[in-house]
Amino acid sequence: MAKRIAVFASGNGSNFQVIAEQFPVEFVFSDHRDAYVLERAKNLGVASHAFELKEFDNKEAYEEAIVKLLDEHQIDLVCLAGYMKIVGPTLLAAYEGRIINIHPAYLPEFPGAHGIEDAWNAGVDQSGVTIHWVDSGVDTGKVIKQVRVPRLEGDTLDTFETRIHETEYKLYPEVLDSLGVARK
Repeated sequence: MAKRIAVFASGNGSNFQVIAEQFPVEFVFSDHRDAYVLERAKNLGVASHAFELKEFDNKEAYEEAIVKLLDEHQIDLVCLAGYMKIVGPTLLAAYEGRIINIHPAYLPEFPGAHGIEDAWNAGVDQSGVTIHWVDSGVDTGKVIKQVRVPRLEGDTLDTFETRIHETEYKLYPEVLDSLGVARK
């Protein structure tokens, strides 16, 4: 039976687009009602859902609503792709072992929200991209696959960031293939 996937994104949604063009995505979820990812979903004919933490009494209630949505769609795998919320205990309890995340650094180097900028500011000669299982820590889950991205002579932060994103766009489909997600 084909794995049913959902993609979570908070902003632009470029990784979502790469995934949705190659794999059937049940829906995209965003924690921002005005995120561009929702426009991308509409253009690709993918269902979307959006609600924000501030609309709930607390994070537990917010995550209970997410779990309900995932359960209603019988989701097998959640793909975080620029989802900028830390997965809390409610969502993790329901979907642990079924949530993956992409991070724009070679973990455990430069965890957190600013992996590319942190690597750049540290002056490293390489960083990378990591896809990992989500656990209760921040970017601490078991690594599925990672790739190094060199910092080239003459790079600017923008060119370095562009190469990291290009690597992400190749790596996510490779990992989904390795996890047995059927292509379109």
